[in-house]
Amino acid sequence: MLYDEKIWIGQDYDGAEKLCILPEMVNRHGLITGATGTGKTITLKVMAESLSEMGVPVFLSDVKGDLAGMLLPGTETQDMAERKKYFGLDAAGFRYQGYPVEFWDVEGKGGLPLRTTISEFGPTLLARLLELSELQADILSIVFRIADEHQLLLLDTKDLRAMLQHVAEHSKEYSETYGNMSKQSLNAILRAVVALETEGGDRFFGEPAIDIHDFMVKGADGKGCINIMDARKTMQNPRIYSTFMLYMLSELFEQMPEVGDMAEPSMVFFFDEAHLLFEDAPKALIAKIEQVVKLIRSKGIGVYFISQNPADIPDTVLAQLGNKVQHALRAYTPAEKKRVHAAAQAFRANPAFDTEAVLEELGTGEALISFLDQDGRPQMVRRARILPPESKMGPVEESERTAAIKASALYQKYAVMIDRDSAYEYFKRKSGQKELERQEAKEAEEREKREAREQESMAKQEEKERKKKLATVKSVGRSTAGTLGREVGYAVGKELFGSSIGRRIGGNIGAALGRGILDTLLGR
Repeated sequence: MLYDEKIWIGQDYDGAEKLCILPEMVNRHGLITGATGTGKTITLKVMAESLSEMGVPVFLSDVKGDLAGMLLPGTETQDMAERKKYFGLDAAGFRYQGYPVEFWDVEGKGGLPLRTTISEFGPTLLARLLELSELQADILSIVFRIADEHQLLLLDTKDLRAMLQHVAEHSKEYSETYGNMSKQSLNAILRAVVALETEGGDRFFGEPAIDIHDFMVKGADGKGCINIMDARKTMQNPRIYSTFMLYMLSELFEQMPEVGDMAEPSMVFFFDEAHLLFEDAPKALIAKIEQVVKLIRSKGIGVYFISQNPADIPDTVLAQLGNKVQHALRAYTPAEKKRVHAAAQAFRANPAFDTEAVLEELGTGEALISFLDQDGRPQMVRRARILPPESKMGPVEESERTAAIKASALYQKYAVMIDRDSAYEYFKRKSGQKELERQEAKEAEEREKREAREQESMAKQEEKERKKKLATVKSVGRSTAGTLGREVGYAVGKELFGSSIGRRIGGNIGAALGRGILDTLLGR
């Protein structure tokens, strides 16, 4: 909650002093660490509620589902009554209340869908998401460049698959310009994309892509919106979770304007389970994270990492985190003792107690705190008790979550995925045109063959008809010629031989001559 226009986080162990973060120092980033069950979530909620009261929007991930309770007011219990009395909260204006909450979810089930396009996500983060080798990552960057040069939109995973297949089919042609890109490497990338789709990673590639300015809204009472990413399912694939969170941070860095030092931050980004961001991350990626954390404060953005141990964060990034809340650490092995010692050494010592010893003694809801003073210097470490949140402790009913999602002013904007004309559709049309041309050529060839067969059949039929007619003519002609020849032969035989035998012989000879002459004229 707020106290004297400061973010009141806790109270000195002896109750003598309120421990607050100065609003102008919030964007100097911070760290919330501690073993499981020591109170990190409570600290996170108290900070997020206070920022919301200041009108500052917040983005945080909910890996267990218990941050969703910020939607509803808390309830009075005996424990809460005792804590309120200890901190004097009633006099300070403490009241149970809910906060303006926007639920988001990569899978689109526990909140509004968090989507982006392949092009906006970029080859660097995509290579990490696909777990590509350095060579494969370079080839993926070239594929993106080819898509840009040909003005092909890469919006979703099917666009990327189509683009990879196209480049593989024309690998020799593209290799002359961009260097060797083997089909084996391209096919390996393609298989990684298919594997990502199988894991459900394709759900956050598409449109409408998230507009980070939609995180910046305020409630009707002027409170900053608390954007809660439901990460319960996404956490089952830590690679997707960490890469997407890094993408969100990168988008804030790239799109927010330079504002310099401000009286209060423009937005605060909380990265829970931060160790997942750095596990197996290549040096180039860690360097990018370091650069973003170092420079994003000039854009009014504060970044807070939440993890179990400060050792989870690389030293180059840890050095950028000015505000620290360290809950209890447990040490049962020499290696754990060493980590506790390192965590204690990160604080500016307080002569009133042994930081390392206290670090192992802290109870739930207690922490070692060091915030930046007005000059940006770390304050001396304090042992403190953390305030309770004003919102509900624990999760909400799914029906309450669903009602809040559907009541959102952004529901109509993000609820339904759209599929614009992009690379996949382009190559599909191109492939369809080629198939159409092949089909037309095939049909033309078949038509020509059919016409040739028909002509041949007609010719054969005509020849058959001609021969039939000729045979008829021959038959009639031979009969007629034979008859005429016989009559002439009768007459000649009678004249020459004067007898019936001569007449008959003459008739036969005449008939044969008549038929022979006709056959010669018509052709056999």
